[in-house]
Amino acid sequence: MIGAAGPFLSRRAVHRVLALGLVAAVTTATPHPVLAEETPERIVSIGGSVTEIVHALGLGDRIIAADTTSLYPPETEALPKVGYMRQLAVEPILAMNPGIIIHEPDAGPPAVLEQLAATGIELVSVPDDPSPEGVIAKIQAVADALKLSDDGAALANRFMADLSAARAAVGTETKPRVLFLIGIQNRPFAAGTDTSAASIIDLAGGENAVTGFDGYKPLSPEAAIAARPDAILVTDRTLAMMGGKDAILARPELAPTPAAAAGRLISLDGLLLLGFGPRTPDAVKALRLALSEPSLAEKAVR
Repeated sequence: MIGAAGPFLSRRAVHRVLALGLVAAVTTATPHPVLAEETPERIVSIGGSVTEIVHALGLGDRIIAADTTSLYPPETEALPKVGYMRQLAVEPILAMNPGIIIHEPDAGPPAVLEQLAATGIELVSVPDDPSPEGVIAKIQAVADALKLSDDGAALANRFMADLSAARAAVGTETKPRVLFLIGIQNRPFAAGTDTSAASIIDLAGGENAVTGFDGYKPLSPEAAIAARPDAILVTDRTLAMMGGKDAILARPELAPTPAAAAGRLISLDGLLLLGFGPRTPDAVKALRLALSEPSLAEKAVR
């Protein structure tokens, strides 16, 4: 069992922790669409995947501010930031004079959203499910809010084509057992079921090594041994926080595992890996490649 007495973190809560401080990879920009007259201007985007979708739809130049989880594409760094998406305040957002606020469902606190809605500003909450179908629903919701439904359908079609190509690009003869860890206050937390990590591992042809609980829980030595991971997966942020590859594999919870014995630790950008947005096919391809070719796992560690 995983530390039954320890703290429990939901999938969404951990996803937001991971989104902070992460740097994502570069992707090809979508040409600017032909805009309808009613297409909203002055967009405030709350949530890293929402910001990515707005850019992929060609309206990145209309984003006037974003939250601190919005780290991709690189030009978002220069945007005014209205705070962490779950700890928003009314004043910084109103100061930007937004025409529309598009946010992931975790945004809050609820009282802040209620106050913003009371001003008459259009607020749009988009779904956030870590699955291919969830990404399509998110894309379409953002596109509909921006009066670009046809462009959203086209982006969703490209996403599915890219995902199919990514999953077919590298074959796996077996389903390696993958233990996903995040570092929180220098403690490793393991991903159970109903997590973004479990979904991306499955899409990449692996098997989540821990299935006895939902969300994320502290990893105990007993649980790590029982998980029998063939590979350990972390984000770049966790890699740095916990002292690098050798330090992670030497931890008492992990040293006895097959993954540690084989030196198999894979590190990828957290927002790319867990964001479930237009770049998810890139994450699937990168992880699938590292899992199917053990010699490439070292190259994935940055």
